[in-house]
Amino acid sequence: MSGELEKRIAFQFTDRSLLERALTHRSAGPNNNERLEFLGDSLVNMLVAEALYRRFPEENEGALSRLRASLVCEAGLAELARNIQLGDELLLGAGERKNRGNRRDSILSDAYEALIGAIFLDGGFDAVRAFVNRQFRGKLARPAAQLFAKDAKSRLQEMMQKRFHEVPRYEMKHI
Repeated sequence: MSGELEKRIAFQFTDRSLLERALTHRSAGPNNNERLEFLGDSLVNMLVAEALYRRFPEENEGALSRLRASLVCEAGLAELARNIQLGDELLLGAGERKNRGNRRDSILSDAYEALIGAIFLDGGFDAVRAFVNRQFRGKLARPAAQLFAKDAKSRLQEMMQKRFHEVPRYEMKHI
């Protein structure tokens, strides 16, 4: 595994087997990153929640939950993975390599969560908090109005609930 990734993430692993496991997709064999992904998922959600709690002391739980969900979604984590060129470091099985799995959002976001889990196990809570805070600094520095902007469907749903006191029902007419 490349020491270049460690430079890009500003974290040096003591136990390099944790890094190796974090970068190993399940298609590459049984010693893969799924358990680290499980751990990293919880950590990234908690650490982003903490950062939002501190940054926006006046916001309610619902607004903070929606914002956290928008920041730690698959596409958001895949973007952060691309920023550190994580896909270039992944160990994939032959089929995933052939299908360019190292470019897919789902694989990148899972590997990113696994990396967070590995950093936690290797360096402890302070190390993983520092990593997550560095990674999300740019996103969290955006103006509050931009961060809390809602998508059109959410705005429509809230207007309908307020006016008609019920949740709208969605129906697919044509595909």
